[in-house]
Amino acid sequence: MSGRSAREVNAGSFRWRAYLLFGLLACSAGALAWRAVDLQLVDNEFLLNKASKNFSRVATIAAHRGTITDRYGEPLAVSTPVDSVWVNPKELIQALSPATEGVAADSRPRLLGSDQLTRLAQALRMDRQELARRITSNADREFLYLARHRQPAEAQKIKALGIPGVYLAREYRRYYPSGEVTGHILGFTNIDDAGQEGLELAFDHWLAGEDGAKRVIQDRLGRIVQDVDSIRPARPGRDLVLSIDLRIQYLAYRELKAAIRKQRARAGSVVVMDVTTGEVLAMVNQPAYNPNDRDQLSPKTYRNRAITDIIEPGSSIKPFFVAAALASGKYHADSVIDTSPGYMKVGATIFEDEHGSLGRVNLATILAKSSNVGMGILALSLEPEQMWTTLTKFGFGQVTTSGFPGESAGLLSHYSHWRPVGIFTMSHGYGLSVTPLQLTHAYATLGAYGAAHPVSFLRVDGQPPGEQVIDASVSRDLIHLLESVVASEEGTGQLASIPGYRVSGKTGTAWKATTGGYSTDKYLAVFGGVAPATRPRLAAVVVIDEPGAGAYYGGQVAAPVFAEVVGGALRLMGVPPDEPIKSIEEMRPLQAAQGRPAPVRR
Repeated sequence: MSGRSAREVNAGSFRWRAYLLFGLLACSAGALAWRAVDLQLVDNEFLLNKASKNFSRVATIAAHRGTITDRYGEPLAVSTPVDSVWVNPKELIQALSPATEGVAADSRPRLLGSDQLTRLAQALRMDRQELARRITSNADREFLYLARHRQPAEAQKIKALGIPGVYLAREYRRYYPSGEVTGHILGFTNIDDAGQEGLELAFDHWLAGEDGAKRVIQDRLGRIVQDVDSIRPARPGRDLVLSIDLRIQYLAYRELKAAIRKQRARAGSVVVMDVTTGEVLAMVNQPAYNPNDRDQLSPKTYRNRAITDIIEPGSSIKPFFVAAALASGKYHADSVIDTSPGYMKVGATIFEDEHGSLGRVNLATILAKSSNVGMGILALSLEPEQMWTTLTKFGFGQVTTSGFPGESAGLLSHYSHWRPVGIFTMSHGYGLSVTPLQLTHAYATLGAYGAAHPVSFLRVDGQPPGEQVIDASVSRDLIHLLESVVASEEGTGQLASIPGYRVSGKTGTAWKATTGGYSTDKYLAVFGGVAPATRPRLAAVVVIDEPGAGAYYGGQVAAPVFAEVVGGALRLMGVPPDEPIKSIEEMRPLQAAQGRPAPVRR
């Protein structure tokens, strides 16, 4: 073949290959253009789904729990925003250990040895190996909490590390500004902000909010760059206004704690109630606990003794047997009972008065000197059914209307089971059991002239109607009789006196029940009463459990606490005095006995 022919063949072959290559490129360009048009205009669901899968998320809108305040709006429980750190273990493992696919799970800790994991562990204040173990042992999950309830600033530092698969979730944590002062009333919530004890549990349905949801666009680091759509708005919890007066609550807490320390007592409770409305203005217990410190949470510390624990009230129950006697018509305020010779045999048991024979005494003296013999004679002269009816009307043997979780009904057996010796012992506070709240409500009913108002932990606007459980004249007579316990020189409750106010109340001292009988060296000291006596506004009960400093009578141990708490509460509420202030010389002996400094004339 000549040179010319060879060149022509080569040129033809080159043109053929050029045309073929150009055709292939044109076909490819056409196919790409068609595919682009198809994806963008015709079948665009693929790209939308892919983008949605990678960057669109449904985010939770956290709803905060309702605020709890006292009756004047002072915050008692609030929810503060916090952030929780969570991870998608699959995404995190893939980001930190790309080679994990096809690798056995038990070898992944070795593969998670990146600097990012070290930084994450340091930011979380966790051990690096423990963090790796937690992540890899949950490798099949898409959600795992690493830290709950971190402060937002701290959580943002963790987020700023930019580690794929690490996210933040906005939550709320409960905070109690008053700490242990209101701990037993409020209770607490768990880490998910659900009520667990106290009023947080009782009103959980009211306080709890409902989380919302929204659709968002996130970048590759999980940061929200755009809100797309609202799926469901968040519903915040509703606020709760309590009947508690935080000023009186602090006062009761301070005085009870001081008394427990002074008397070296095992425990104690104070309940203060508004006579006119049935509202609980204060309720404190010792030992106390701080609901902000979850390490303190145990049933022994957080149970509300004033509501859950039952006690034999000793002589503080006597006014209600006297009420039954007055209501029966067999007795009146001036009735006289012969207590000679100072003791009485009932069955095989002999009961004695501590102060010996009092002879013929009236009801005021029986209450003032706390005569067990006099009360026993009175009780045995009444019909059991009538006494039982009176006691149940005052609320004994049944739960109150408070709705507080775990409230005890106490113990009051049916009168058909009563025997003479049992009636005698019940008349001075043994053989029946009450809670401090029950006893306070009974005294409040007495102070309301026989009208039993429902017990309420919520603020009551106006005066609610009360059920008349005993004639008003009977209550008035009994309130007057009970003044002798505090005001007379022979009364056991003199240390409950409040300068400027007349006080009606009753002391109580009871041996504590033990296995097989009663202890002779463990006591329960009680004082219950109302003030001012001329027109009662407050009812209160003080219980001191096992005082160990020497004194143990209710008049010695519980009555001074009553005087401080109720006296301070009356002044805080602006209740006008109903008795002229005594002179300094008259006040000195009583204040010295109460441990209060007498005023100094300047």
